[in-house]
Amino acid sequence: MSSAPEPAAEEGGRALLDTRWQRTLEVLSVIGPPLTVATALLVYFGWARSDAQAKSMGLDVSLFGYTVQDFILRSIQSLFRPLAWLALIGLAWLMVDRALNKVIATGRYRRALGRAATVLAAAGYLFAAAMWIITVAQPDRILLYVPYLIAGGLLLGSWGVALRRRTMQYAARSPILTPRGLERAFMFILVTLLLFWGTADYAQALGRGAAVDYQERSTLLPTAVVYSKERLAVSAPNVREASAGTTAAPLYRYSGLRLLVVSGGRIFLLNDGWTLKDGRVVVLPDNGSVRVEYGNPSSGNPAPG
Repeated sequence: MSSAPEPAAEEGGRALLDTRWQRTLEVLSVIGPPLTVATALLVYFGWARSDAQAKSMGLDVSLFGYTVQDFILRSIQSLFRPLAWLALIGLAWLMVDRALNKVIATGRYRRALGRAATVLAAAGYLFAAAMWIITVAQPDRILLYVPYLIAGGLLLGSWGVALRRRTMQYAARSPILTPRGLERAFMFILVTLLLFWGTADYAQALGRGAAVDYQERSTLLPTAVVYSKERLAVSAPNVREASAGTTAAPLYRYSGLRLLVVSGGRIFLLNDGWTLKDGRVVVLPDNGSVRVEYGNPSSGNPAPG
């Protein structure tokens, strides 16, 4: 019996394996960049939220030592509502656009739809221009949702122009590198930047709101009692120092504190009655040099942690 077919079968297997690897690399090359961009955006929005919160509390976000994973988790709240609203509005727009396409295809109401599309385009662009003027006139103010409104006006105007073209029987698709294709590309870039801007403002507003929540609801934070062999000399308001040791083995006890967060090898504590104006943030090393007991905020009795 001859064994000549074995090398051919082996070469066929290698060729099939190479083809599979090539397809896998092609898929990864397509999926990879969007995933990288999405991850970078999540990190940025999480950082924007954390930075605004830290600045409102008189701190710098770098003190917390947040990791990339921390920023991504903090960005979820910043993106959930905007993305949900964008998805709902996008679905509603697709339904309306599909219904209008059916009407245009029948040839009925073509003239009326053309006039309505012209009014829609003018109204959308004028609205976007008015919102932009308001933004330029007040450069020092953060006007929440205004970037979204500008993007909505531009999209509404562009949709009106597209509808008018369809009613005039100019709906044939054209190559990308034409004035119409470039118009769509530039509009996509502009709207994307506006959505990015609006989401960043929204994330920062959430961060500032979180700082205000700490002021109004600091009593809901876990209680913390710190024990240290060395005197810490904490000067924050409402923080009480007491001796819990002996002369030979000194031990100091600090109460009247609330846990903010443990991150980056540090323990961040707020004083009771913390406010944005007069409050203090006590930062302690999380390396075993101090012992901290945490308690349920509703009970007020700290339990060893």
